[in-house]
Amino acid sequence: MAEHPHIGFGRFLLTLVPVSVAILAAVIVNLPVSVTDGLMPAPLLALIPVYFWSLVRPDLMPPLAALGIGLLEDLLSGGPPGLWAAGFMAAYAFTDSQRDSLAGLSSYGAVLGFAAAVFIAGGVAYLLSTLVFWRFGPIAPLLLECAVTVVLYPVVAMLVGWLHRPLIGPLRNEV
Repeated sequence: MAEHPHIGFGRFLLTLVPVSVAILAAVIVNLPVSVTDGLMPAPLLALIPVYFWSLVRPDLMPPLAALGIGLLEDLLSGGPPGLWAAGFMAAYAFTDSQRDSLAGLSSYGAVLGFAAAVFIAGGVAYLLSTLVFWRFGPIAPLLLECAVTVVLYPVVAMLVGWLHRPLIGPLRNEV
């Protein structure tokens, strides 16, 4: 029996959820509002859904999407275009190459796996900014940004997982 055309379109829309969540995270974190009154840097919130879905469903978070989300982060944060795009791509490449090891981690191990991806992204962005500006910038703000992102990972990953299970999970064999 043929599938109803609206059901196929609904499945297509659900496949857009991972990228849409990452875009929304980039927009939210770069709003001109500070919860900490500027005491803490804004986290790389968009990297959490990029990492999560590149690990769990890489077919729904392809490298081109990670690149685009990184470029959006660059544009919204006011940095030179390409720094976070390259950082997100480095984190994606790390996650892709270590998927079997990272997917089996739980609890503290999962946070450490994400921390490795964040610090790889930050390291690449720092090295590129050093080349762009032809000087070493202060590293403490970047390390704090990475640390804040890692601390927020369990909560945000839980929310992303909460979206994933009912919306995306059932599509595993159908998309």
